[in-house]
Amino acid sequence: MSVDVEEYFQVAAFERQIGRGDWARYPSRVVQNTSRVLDVFAERGIRATFFVLGWVAERHPELIRRIVHDGHELASHGYDHTRATQLDREQFREDVTRTKRILEEIGRVEVRGYRAPSYSIGAGNLWALDVLHEAGYVYSSSIYPIRHDLYGMPEAPRFAFRPRAGAILELPVTTVEFAGQKLPAGGGGYFRLLPYGLYRRALRRVNARDRQPGIFYFHPWEVDPGQPRVAGAPLRSRLRHYTNLHSMEARLKRLLGDFTWGRMDEVFDVR
Repeated sequence: MSVDVEEYFQVAAFERQIGRGDWARYPSRVVQNTSRVLDVFAERGIRATFFVLGWVAERHPELIRRIVHDGHELASHGYDHTRATQLDREQFREDVTRTKRILEEIGRVEVRGYRAPSYSIGAGNLWALDVLHEAGYVYSSSIYPIRHDLYGMPEAPRFAFRPRAGAILELPVTTVEFAGQKLPAGGGGYFRLLPYGLYRRALRRVNARDRQPGIFYFHPWEVDPGQPRVAGAPLRSRLRHYTNLHSMEARLKRLLGDFTWGRMDEVFDVR
């Protein structure tokens, strides 16, 4: 189980409407939303991996400390949700090194995992995995082996792999294979848009047929149907972001009860 900790106004869907210079104008809701997620996990005795933005950690250190105190894994989501495809090698190195340092200083734990904003590592920038290794990360969960208009590397393996001997471990978000096609089964907007039973069936298929653990992800803003609406966003962005927010928490609770969940570093025995 994994959670990408970011504000509702930092998502890629709204980046044309909200620039980084405008973030201060929007009310922060990340603490209340992430705290709600932590409460739900605590009620069910579930430990997860939280991929946190350095920007969020600097402004809300108490949230980072609670994540660690509650027994969850603290991991990096980059500093300010800049996609890896928008950075050159040295800019990316600075981003992931800075964020690792911020999280470790606040959380007082080693940060071993990284997830690129918007799954922005793929065929065109696999060098980013080498930079992560050099920066001291042990694993990445940054490749989504599907076709998507914003991200995706459909030719990538569906399950844990190293691009070559000695390289960092990559843990792709879960897909299910059907009729020779890789279909998303790892969470995000797909989880809110598709029938719950279809998602449960896909994850069970991965467990039973592929004999592999599934990697699921969501964002704290997805359990917040009362969040402010972003003016001027295109229809596609609004559909992706707002559809079924009101039912997300109930769906999540069903998912937590239907499967056994754990931290990524423990499930995959990442040392």
